[in-house]
Amino acid sequence: MRQSGRYERSAAVLRLTRIYLDAELIPGTLLELPPDTASHLVKVLRARSGDELILFNGSGREFAGSIASVRGSRAAVQVGEGLEIDRESPLAVTLVQCVPRGDRMDFIVQKATELGVARIVPVLSQRSVVHLDRRQSESKLLHWRGVAVSACEQCGRNRVPQVDPPQPLINYLGESHPGAVRLVLEPQMQVRNPALSLREAAEIAIGPEGGFAPDELEAFRIARFSSITLGPRILRTETAAIAAIAWLQARFGDMQSL
Repeated sequence: MRQSGRYERSAAVLRLTRIYLDAELIPGTLLELPPDTASHLVKVLRARSGDELILFNGSGREFAGSIASVRGSRAAVQVGEGLEIDRESPLAVTLVQCVPRGDRMDFIVQKATELGVARIVPVLSQRSVVHLDRRQSESKLLHWRGVAVSACEQCGRNRVPQVDPPQPLINYLGESHPGAVRLVLEPQMQVRNPALSLREAAEIAIGPEGGFAPDELEAFRIARFSSITLGPRILRTETAAIAAIAWLQARFGDMQSL
């Protein structure tokens, strides 16, 4: 009965509107919401003074809150009690994702966040059809971080995953990540997946639409990545990313007991 009560309370809390604020949250204080956040809350969600909500700032805690005032498209909130609510996976997953065309990276960032990844590394490889200059990279990074924040608001996470600036794949492969299981998806691999032991961290690299080039796969091997496959079918890059993360979470993370 006790477990059921906790579950019902958690579910009720998650039904409240969750708002991310890049600010220190101190119980008892009033905070003016950023214009975009306030406008969405007031004009889209039709929020009114007195409405309850949940506030978080990525620190791992969430705070009870309420709308203190609404003035046109502006709004202020009252910060209430804070609680340490842990909805993070015990497996810290880093998704190394080649940036696909169109808005598919938005989808990948959103779903990867919902599935509990700790870090997202957008990379550009030899066969990438997307090319970004410095200004475009900065714009994309801000946008993807916003997508991750919105996904956290929706799914209940109180820590926002790290989203790195886009970078050449070879730069990332030069980094050192001791202790992590390092995996690269190689769809046409003809051998069985390697035996993997439980770890606290894992990296999974997903290629572009045309897959990784042969010399890139060799670079992965030099960087101590093990090749894996997700079955006999060729998956789109966005499908592969979500399937790989779900597989890792089911095998090593917080989906094991479901």
